[in-house]
Amino acid sequence: MAETELERAEKRYAQAKARLQALKNREATRQRKLDTRRKVILGGALIDLAERDSSAAAMLDRLIRNLSREQDSKAFAGWEVPSPIPTDDSAI
Repeated sequence: MAETELERAEKRYAQAKARLQALKNREATRQRKLDTRRKVILGGALIDLAERDSSAAAMLDRLIRNLSREQDSKAFAGWEVPSPIPTDDSAI
């Protein structure tokens, strides 16, 4: 049986719709990965800053103490907030 023009159009529509959904899924995945990368970079930058700045260390400590999800808090069990490294300003 020959495929009608309407059936061919519906088939093309369904294929285009599937391609569009695949593109949306890839973009959503790309955005989630970028968001995760940003969080990792900012977390590392905050830890580095806490090693040099006592107010940043205090803020990091407050952030960790105020985590609302138990599974997030467990990730920091036994981890110490870095203390600022004393600098010898008299050598400058």
